Amino acid sequence: MTWREQLERDGFTFLRSVFAPETVAVALAEWGAITRQHATDDAVLTGESGPAYGARNLLDLWPGVVDLLRVEPLLGALLDVLGADAGVVRVLYFDKPPGHSWALPWHKDYSIAVRANGPTTLFTKPTTKAGVPHVIAPQIVLDRMVTVRIHLDDMTPENGPLRVIPGSHRFYSQTNDEPRDSVTLECRAGDVLLMRPLVTHASGHSKVDAGLHRRVVHLECAADAVLPDGYEWKWYSRLCPSKPE
Repeated sequence: MTWREQLERDGFTFLRSVFAPETVAVALAEWGAITRQHATDDAVLTGESGPAYGARNLLDLWPGVVDLLRVEPLLGALLDVLGADAGVVRVLYFDKPPGHSWALPWHKDYSIAVRANGPTTLFTKPTTKAGVPHVIAPQIVLDRMVTVRIHLDDMTPENGPLRVIPGSHRFYSQTNDEPRDSVTLECRAGDVLLMRPLVTHASGHSKVDAGLHRRVVHLECAADAVLPDGYEWKWYSRLCPSKPE
């Protein structure tokens, strides 16, 4: 089975060894410098007296993060799935620092970042996160998106790995998911997970005294630069520059 066939069937797939250890080290160093520079920013999420465990608004804090998507075979895969107009619409960062782990229950990713909240028609439940308006998107939007999770550490049974329900991306509501066994994902630093937003997923705590990070750059990509009902993406960074007229 090819990666494309698995993505369509299961809603997720891995591209292995996309980034060399040296590239991963550079990305970690860049992000470390940015978190120190923006340590008091609401977009950088920290616990009481703990290290950063997440961050929002990376397209503002770290604009160069988009370049991570412009390498092969990742760029070719995204253009194959999303088309020539593919763009990055939101970037997050996650970590489970040693001694400061966390867990998430089963869920699907419905929320998108928009320029402004408007009437709730196709889009619902307007909120604001770290100063950025967000709404719950309908299936017609989410089905034309792919999430790219670039792993900066190995993901193992010890550091709270991601669990997914294969095939659940075909259903908007978790209550409609087919009864299927979950799969626990493992990978190496430099591997990339492609995942549809509607895949039902969860993760548990890292094991006590594991002493491992689980750092991930989470990039949400969309096929269309224009949203329905007059909504606009907060960010839309084209993966490929427009051709000159």
